[in-house]
Amino acid sequence: MPLPQELLRSLEHVKGFRKEPFEQVHASGEQVTSVRLNPDKAVENDEWNKTPVPWCPYGYYLSSRPSFTLDPLFHAGAYYVQEASSMFLWHALGALIGNDTSKKVLDLCAAPGGKSTLLASYFTDGLVVANEVIKSRAAVLVENTGKWGSDQVIVTNNDPSHFRALPGYFDVMVIDAPCSGSGLFRKDPGAVNEWSEGNVQLCSQRQQRILADVLPALKENGILIYSTCSYSVEEDEAIADWLVTAMNMENRKINIDPSWQIVETQSPVANAYGYRFYPDRVKGEGFFIAAFQKKEAAEELRTKEQALTQLSKQELQQLQSFIELPATFTMFKQGESIRAIRKQWLRELQVLAKCLYIKKAGVEIGSIKGRDVIPAHELALSALAKGFSITGLTKEQALQYLRRKEISLPDAQKGWNLVGFGGLPLGWVKVLPNRVNNYYPAEWRILKE
Repeated sequence: MPLPQELLRSLEHVKGFRKEPFEQVHASGEQVTSVRLNPDKAVENDEWNKTPVPWCPYGYYLSSRPSFTLDPLFHAGAYYVQEASSMFLWHALGALIGNDTSKKVLDLCAAPGGKSTLLASYFTDGLVVANEVIKSRAAVLVENTGKWGSDQVIVTNNDPSHFRALPGYFDVMVIDAPCSGSGLFRKDPGAVNEWSEGNVQLCSQRQQRILADVLPALKENGILIYSTCSYSVEEDEAIADWLVTAMNMENRKINIDPSWQIVETQSPVANAYGYRFYPDRVKGEGFFIAAFQKKEAAEELRTKEQALTQLSKQELQQLQSFIELPATFTMFKQGESIRAIRKQWLRELQVLAKCLYIKKAGVEIGSIKGRDVIPAHELALSALAKGFSITGLTKEQALQYLRRKEISLPDAQKGWNLVGFGGLPLGWVKVLPNRVNNYYPAEWRILKE
């Protein structure tokens, strides 16, 4: 694959860049496949030949790329297919945050959901706001965070500037900024044709605009983690310089194991530390990450709370006859949908709802149609469904279910059944006297045979 000569020239004096090995690894056609396991769904594919990703305890390299589409465990949320370099976020959080997992966290540019699901697994007692500005991509984010099954994720569909209404709100911000994409050339050769020096400059300006819009929502002493999948200094070290000099942020160093061959760099003006991933050095794609701490005091948050629609006494009784929620959860209505969220985050949801367009909050439990509770798919994939027994399916049955086709369950009891594979739930069916109704979401169904 011929790489842009302008890019190669621009990297000649960048620390860690080696022209010949860099070109060779891109010409090799080698593809690296890696997954991150879901710690709340401790099931993995026995057929995998895997080795650990050194900077993430749940990350693994696979020796070959299987068909994830035809693996029911993938649809059950047992793992996320994530680029290994991006998983370094876990190590960064450990170095910067440590064991305090009760933070309020914003993943600003979140779709398709790799970093959001990682954040949900790290901040087990926290609140993760996963935002995506593009509506179609926000729908994918809802799907992937729903499959992951975490109850403390709120998905929003907002422009970065909208977060100015939440001054000093978040403890941690992760901004994996839109970039020129040179770090993905090996994975996506088509990106080579879209790369240009002009696009690098436009991306750098957009990155500054995004950061300037959202930084007021970071609290004093809060942590910003900035990353790109670009090699260009203008999108990496130059942004680090701008954050320190123009935005008065304090750079934070992250200790790394030398054996990982991640290259530690320093920006030319402020000497801010950043971390470069070159595919000829690490087993992963091109990536840059740097961390900062906000030193300026934030404005006082004056946002009012938005009242949420409560369940009627009858609705509550119907729900309680179907499912017994832990005492730490409360329910509310969003349109016809009934959702559950931890009581500790209810007020935060009300604050966020006043300022942002919310696509998903907590876990959708279901809806009520007459005397019947229609359980939601999100419920099936969450820990809140642990009280239901799982009707196990063979792999072929599971794939038929995921294609939203008819399946036969002659021994299943009549009514709602939670079906699954490998001990993990996949979704709901309703067993009737003469057929089984498949309730797998039509928009998620597998089309591949």
